[in-house]
Amino acid sequence: MLRPIFLSHGAPTLPFEDVAARHFLEGLGATMARPSAILAISAHWETQMPMVNAVERNATIHDFYGFPAPLYDLAYPAPGSPDLANDVAHLVADAGLPIRIDGERGLDHGAWVPLMLAWPEADIPVVQLSVQSHLGPGHHYALGRALQPLTEQGVLVMASGSFTHDLSSFRTPLPPQEPVWVTSFANWMDRVIMRGATCDLLSYREQAPNARRNHPTEEHLLPLFVALGAAGEGAVAEHLHSSTTYSVLRMDAYAFGRAQAA
Repeated sequence: MLRPIFLSHGAPTLPFEDVAARHFLEGLGATMARPSAILAISAHWETQMPMVNAVERNATIHDFYGFPAPLYDLAYPAPGSPDLANDVAHLVADAGLPIRIDGERGLDHGAWVPLMLAWPEADIPVVQLSVQSHLGPGHHYALGRALQPLTEQGVLVMASGSFTHDLSSFRTPLPPQEPVWVTSFANWMDRVIMRGATCDLLSYREQAPNARRNHPTEEHLLPLFVALGAAGEGAVAEHLHSSTTYSVLRMDAYAFGRAQAA
C-alpha cells in the first residue's frame, strides 16, 4: 500500500522561500517508493460535483495574481493519465457519488507547487480531482474511501491544502510569532488525528478551538479528509512535518496507513 498523504502547500511562492516546509517537500519523494501515478486533490479546484481531469499532458495553471514575475515562468508539464482518470471516475461512481471527467484542465498551484518540490523531474503521471466545499468533511471522507483501491496499485493519493488558512490575517500586520488561536487549533487537530478519532475529526468545525478563525471556508482542509478516507477504516496517522510560515499558516503534513497486525 502506498500511504495517502496530506500536504500543506502554502503560498505560490513556496518554491522560492527558504523555509522548513519547502525543505521538507524537497526531500519528500526520497522517503517513499516511487508512485506509478499521482492523484492530486487540491483545494484550488472547487466544483459542484467531483470532477477529474483526463489529459495527455498537464498544463500549468497560474491561478493567482500580483506575485513576482519569475513565479509565472514556473512550469510543471507532468504527463496526465486518461486511464487513471477513468479508473477514478469508475471507483467514485461505484460508491454512489456523481462524477464528471474534464478533458482540458491542467494542474493548479495547489497541485504543482508540492509536486515540483517533491518530484521535480515532472515525469510521473498526475491526475487531479476537485473538492466540493459546500458538501463538507463527511462527503470528502466518503470520496477518499472510494479511492482506497488505488493505494494498492502504486498510486499516490496526494491531498494538498493547508492546515490553517486564514488569509484575512494578511490584511493587517502579521504577528511576530504564531498566535494562540493558530496553535490551539493545530494542537487539537493533531491530537485527534493521531488518536484516530475520525468522528471527532469529521465534526472539527464544532469541536476544534478557533476552527472558523483558522478556516473561514473549508476548501483548504477538505483534502485531508480524502487522504484519511483513502487509507481505509482504522487508518493510523504519521505526522510527517510541522512548521509555520507567515506566523499564521501551519504547514503540517501527514501520512495515513493501516495498523500493523500484531
